Amino acid sequence: MRFEGRLVRWEDAKGFGFIESTQGGEPIFVHVKSFKSGARRPALGDTVAFEIEVGPKGKRAKEVERIRTRRASPRPRRESPVAWGLFSLGALLALVAVYLAAWKLWGISHVWALYYFGLSVVAAAAYAQDKSAARRGAWRVSEQTLHTLGLLGGWPGGLLMQKALRHKSNKTSFQVVFWLCVASNLVAFLALTHPNFRWLVPWSAV
Repeated sequence: MRFEGRLVRWEDAKGFGFIESTQGGEPIFVHVKSFKSGARRPALGDTVAFEIEVGPKGKRAKEVERIRTRRASPRPRRESPVAWGLFSLGALLALVAVYLAAWKLWGISHVWALYYFGLSVVAAAAYAQDKSAARRGAWRVSEQTLHTLGLLGGWPGGLLMQKALRHKSNKTSFQVVFWLCVASNLVAFLALTHPNFRWLVPWSAV
């Protein structure tokens, strides 16, 4: 027998959550493997159809399928291209200025330039994959992965793809963490290229 309900709790990192049945009762446990393959990753608030099985730990949902509901298309928020462009350009210029200052004062290796370029390419590819997955309703690249790439130094590539694809640029929570990663990366770059800490990355010297 199939039931309908709503996903009222979802721990994406752990791959499980709870469904509240339309018939009432206690929330029912559901694991990500119980969802039909090929669908997009579950999200809080999804309306689902499912069956129930009883195991040693109680009821749990199986054969879970998301029910597509017609939603009113949200009005796209307009961004200010001038403000966004100036802010992004400022960040990229800050990286160039910091890099040139470190090279002039401390004689850092140009391997750093290759490092930033390589990670930017990887980050750009990750953003493109996530945008494509979002359009197809497939499994997404996690925001944690995008932020990690940015923190490690791929943020220039991520920044350019945000603008080119109009992806994640209007999500405030994402942008706050993203710019914190940018600031942290610049600080880390200055620290690791400073002569007092260069022993941490021996290849950073000329």
